[in-house]
Amino acid sequence: MARITIEDCQRRVNNRFLLVQMAIKRVRQFRDGYPTLVDSHNKEVVTALREIAAAKVMPEDLVNYTPPAPDETLDLSRVD
Repeated sequence: MARITIEDCQRRVNNRFLLVQMAIKRVRQFRDGYPTLVDSHNKEVVTALREIAAAKVMPEDLVNYTPPAPDETLDLSRVD
């Protein structure tokens, strides 16, 4: 089972309330038929969090957003 943590997502979005709103919005988009932006075979909420952590989904107001450093990579394939 791959793991995604709230800390992975908070590297991108430093406001937990905004992070929850973004994940909920993305889950609703999945249910409306939008394609996923990362390869994931997990539940919708986990896929949404993976997209946020991978910097594929950003908030509308970029004040709370931290872009990834050029040399930063997030290993989304960790196995526990």
